[in-house]
Formats: sequence, structure tokens, C-alpha cells
Amino acid sequence: MSDPRNSVVRSIDPAVEDVDERARRQMHGIFVGEIQALEGAGRTAFDFQDGEVPFELKLDMARQCWDEARHCEISVKLTDHMGGELGEYTEFTTLFEAACHDDPVFRLAGVNRALEGLAIDVFSMMRDFGEEMSDPVMYFCEDWMLADEVTHVKMGSRWLREVTEKDPERRTKALDFQKVVDQLFNFGGARGDDPEAAIQLARQFREMAGFSSGEVDEIAEMSRQARDAGAVASQTGAMDEIRAATA
Repeated sequence: MSDPRNSVVRSIDPAVEDVDERARRQMHGIFVGEIQALEGAGRTAFDFQDGEVPFELKLDMARQCWDEARHCEISVKLTDHMGGELGEYTEFTTLFEAACHDDPVFRLAGVNRALEGLAIDVFSMMRDFGEEMSDPVMYFCEDWMLADEVTHVKMGSRWLREVTEKDPERRTKALDFQKVVDQLFNFGGARGDDPEAAIQLARQFREMAGFSSGEVDEIAEMSRQARDAGAVASQTGAMDEIRAATA
């Protein structure tokens, strides 16, 4: 089932007439993303034996589950605070699909770096929106969750680096998978560092989380290329690659 309200990612601009609906749509997507992130981190904590991944990595994934469960609760309360309802919009399960790869390193790249990196961008945007709307509840909640997302990306960056320290080919393949996920969640060019981008790349927080300036530049360039190539073709190709990799 498709929802025409999902066809275009729109900026959360306090000046537009339908800003309330746009913000509720974004908040609903955040909630569903948190459910999938919780399931994905739980799978990674459970699916692999100690010989396959360091035990401390599994502890980090367990800690992330606790964070994501708390984010689900916060998101439910924020949805109610904003006048929305759970189930008001249709959603996708792409985040969970990225968390189903057989290789834990690909999960770290696709989920902890690509998708939790997206969460940094979105929470930063929603936090700023709360400030613009003089809504201290939204500002506080989004700021709190933003700090967690920076930690989740840092964990992904750390373990991707350490687990593949002696296997550069595996690291390269995982980072290529991350680029595919980033391409999909550029939303056909709606995310970037251009002034007109609906979702701004939160460069400062990304770099705090372990992204290099060059990596952020690369995501911005992918967004520009997606706009030139056409949103539908870019997103469809990326989705096909993710499903092929996790089949």
C-alpha cells in the first residue's frame, strides 16, 4: 500500500501553511524507524557468537537496544504532544532490511553509520524546529535523542574499524554497502548541504560521531547526483541493491 504523502520529502518550515502536518509526518517516521533500529540492534546482539564479533560489541548493541526502546517511548509521547496518531501514515521497513545482512560489519556500516547518521540529521532538524516553534518539550526530547544517535554512530565507526583492521577488503565492501544505504536515504536529493535541501546534513554532529569531513562531502555529492539522475531511478536502484545484499 502506498501513501501519496510519502512521495516527496518536504522541509519542516514554520512559515508554510501545512507545517503541523509535515512535522507529524516526520515524527511518525521517526517512531517507526526507532522500532526497526531496536529490532536491528537486538538481532546483532543475538545473532553472532563471541568468536564472530567481540563481546564488547554485543554489549554496545544491547546498550543501543535500551536507547532505542527509550526513543520509541519518547516518540509515542511526542506524537501525542503534536496531535498525531500511530498508524496515521504508511511506512517502510528498509532500516530493518539493512539490519538483516549476514555479515555484522555490513550491519554496522548500513545501520549504525548510514541510518543512524540519517537520524543525526533528522533529530538535529527537529530540535531546531522545536526551538523555532518555541516548543521546549520537542526541543528537549530531540536534543536528548540526538546525543544518543551520535553515540550510536561512534560505536559503529569504532567497531567497523576494529573488526576489519586486518581485512581491508571486507571494510571496503562494507563501506560500499553503506553508500548504497546512504543513496537510498538521500531521498532523491532531498538531503544535503544545499540551502534548498529539505534535510540538512548535520556536519558538526556527524564529525563528532566519527565521520570525516570528506565522508560528509561525499554524501552531499551523492545527493546532488541523485537530483540530476532523477529521484525515482536513484531510489529504486539503491533499494534493489539492499534487498539483493540481504537476501
